[in-house]
Amino acid sequence: MSLLFNDFKSWKSYCDDKQVPLYQPVIIYEIEQKGGSEKEIWEGLSHAYQVMKKAVHTGLEEEMSTKSGMIENAGKKVFQHELSVLSNSFRELVARALAAKEVNACMGLVVAAPTAGASGILPGTLVTLQETHNLNDRKILECLLVGAGIALIIERNASLAGAVGGCQAETGSAAAMAAGAIVYALKGSISQVFNAVGITIQCMLGLVCDPVAGLVEVPCVVRNASAAAIAYSSAQMAIAEVTGIIPVDECVLALGEVGQSLEDRYKETALGGLATTPTGLRIAGRVLIKDIDVLPDKI
Repeated sequence: MSLLFNDFKSWKSYCDDKQVPLYQPVIIYEIEQKGGSEKEIWEGLSHAYQVMKKAVHTGLEEEMSTKSGMIENAGKKVFQHELSVLSNSFRELVARALAAKEVNACMGLVVAAPTAGASGILPGTLVTLQETHNLNDRKILECLLVGAGIALIIERNASLAGAVGGCQAETGSAAAMAAGAIVYALKGSISQVFNAVGITIQCMLGLVCDPVAGLVEVPCVVRNASAAAIAYSSAQMAIAEVTGIIPVDECVLALGEVGQSLEDRYKETALGGLATTPTGLRIAGRVLIKDIDVLPDKI
């Protein structure tokens, strides 16, 4: 953060020295950047969380399908299926992340946190966290601020964009934001919060961005669900004092280094990975033909 610090180590030192919660410097940053009041910040956060919750409910209750045929009510299917591989709360986490991301794929209203391509991860994790632990909205809004601070540091030292750093930069960053927020909400220490971020980055490192037909649908939707699951597992490990060994700031630098080394075909270009499989190419051809067919005869 340009106001006070550029890395997690400095963020922790500031909060320890001033004896303030993790979210407080983020509020200061927002006020200085946008010139608003603290009251306006909390109101904006409240609105953002309402949009997140609505996206979850919309994805679970309404028809979620796209013209490409690649999106077909995944969240609803997982949420309603009678056979559960996971515990009920874990299954609901997966379903909610799928549902919120499907709303994005279907051109619905979402919160880009930090990007639209990763817009199912924070809604899925925070809605489930709030329900499971009976947290009030104020605590969730603080979580959003903590997540925003995490994203700011990752953006400054690596990237949040799939076109720059691959999917590790998008879903990886969102999962890191979620993991840190979970630990914060459950009263973990600052070291535990940042350890959760580092563990998550380690788990997501190297993930390429290879959208089929150039659409933010496959594999983006299912990756939101798996990233939400990784966020939860990372938070659990951090709370239990399982160390990631590599300090979080070094993990972020590694994220940036790996992102720079990825070939362009793995950075949102749809020129590699799943996008260039035989099935991926067939879907791309079909989608392109559909788009051409809907164009007017004369322009």
